[in-house]
Amino acid sequence: MKQQYPLAKVYQLLGSGPTVLISSSFKGQPNVMTIAWTTMLDFAPPVIGCCIGDHSYTFQVVKKTKEFVINIPEAKLAKKVVACGSVSGKKVDKFKKIGLTPLPASKVKAPLVGECFANLECKVVDTRLVDKYNLFIVKVVAAWLDKGAEKSPTLHHVTGSRFKIGRE
Repeated sequence: MKQQYPLAKVYQLLGSGPTVLISSSFKGQPNVMTIAWTTMLDFAPPVIGCCIGDHSYTFQVVKKTKEFVINIPEAKLAKKVVACGSVSGKKVDKFKKIGLTPLPASKVKAPLVGECFANLECKVVDTRLVDKYNLFIVKVVAAWLDKGAEKSPTLHHVTGSRFKIGRE
C-alpha cells in the first residue's frame, strides 16, 4: 500500500548524476568544491545544468569567470570529496589542505583534479536561472577520461552524509 511521501524529500528519490568536484580559479588561485546536482541537458555539444549553492565561494568565482571544470571522482575518494564540501576555499587552498593535484586544463583557466577519473572543461552559456535557482547552464568544451575508467564506481549523494555507490 502506498503512503504519502514528504515533498521536501522528493529529491532523495530522484537523485542526480554522480557527486562531483567543481574546480575553479580566480586571480590564479585554484579552488575546488563538492556538488551533487548536475544533469545532462543536451548531447552534441554536451550541455549540463549545475546547481551551485549561492552561499559558496565557488558560486561567486563561477559567476565572475563563467568557467569551471567538472571532475568526476571514484567512490574511493569519498573522504576527500566530503572534505572539499566542508570548508570554504576563500581563505584556504583546498587542493593543498585536502591533498589533491591541480593539473592544467586545455580550454579554461580552472584546473583539472588529477585524482579524478574524468574531467569536463566547461564554459557557462546561460545564466538566466542563476539568480532564481543557482543553476548554471554550461557547455563542455573539452573532456578527459582515464583509459579504462568508464565503469569506475561513483558516489551519489542521498541526503546529509548519506551516499550510494553507483556502478555501470
